[in-house]
Amino acid sequence: MTPRPARPYVLLSCATSIDGYIDDATEQRLLLSNDDDLDRVDAVRASCDAILVGAGTVRRDDPRLLVRSPRRRDERVARGLPASPVKVTVTARGDLDPAARFFTAGDAQRVVYCASGVLEKTRERVGRLADVVDAGEPVELGHVLADLATRGVGRLMVEGGGTVHAQFLAAGLADELHLVVAPFFVGDCRAPRFVTDGRYPWHPGRRATVAEVRQIGDVVLVRYALSDRCAS
Repeated sequence: MTPRPARPYVLLSCATSIDGYIDDATEQRLLLSNDDDLDRVDAVRASCDAILVGAGTVRRDDPRLLVRSPRRRDERVARGLPASPVKVTVTARGDLDPAARFFTAGDAQRVVYCASGVLEKTRERVGRLADVVDAGEPVELGHVLADLATRGVGRLMVEGGGTVHAQFLAAGLADELHLVVAPFFVGDCRAPRFVTDGRYPWHPGRRATVAEVRQIGDVVLVRYALSDRCAS
């Protein structure tokens, strides 16, 4: 019997402007992708067992994190899977709104990993809507991945935001990166960037491997292989 991997396969997905921003500095969400690429992202979601975003993304973007295509949902159900992957978030402060669509949209299982110091606070806020798990102080992503593996998650999609992406990358816990570049500039240092400052395993002396480059309408997808688990 083949042993289960110690952690899920981790795929990071992000869209940026040409100058590396994932949003602008206004209150309105910046659209970086297009319909064809959003459909590609939906297909990637449907291929995964769980989707993870940071608590900041839950607060700011209020995502549903569901498979949109009825056909893809039906195909998952026909394979004995839930219509949409497990929803996962991580929080250091426990500031989550139980009315957020992360908790109210769809029937997917929901898991919240929180820092030890806010465990009771997080359980009081959203414990009736999600499994709330102590993930250490501060939150330890290795623990998060190990726990997801015990829940049968073999393939995890991480959709942001920038802080969460940076944490996975800096810890060397990413196997694949899908980076979509939109054909415009934001040009505002107040806006959030793809990742924050940090020490990353990939640098001028150790370059990431480009597994694929594809034009999708007016955006470009670059798929990077970040570990030997990623098939090029």
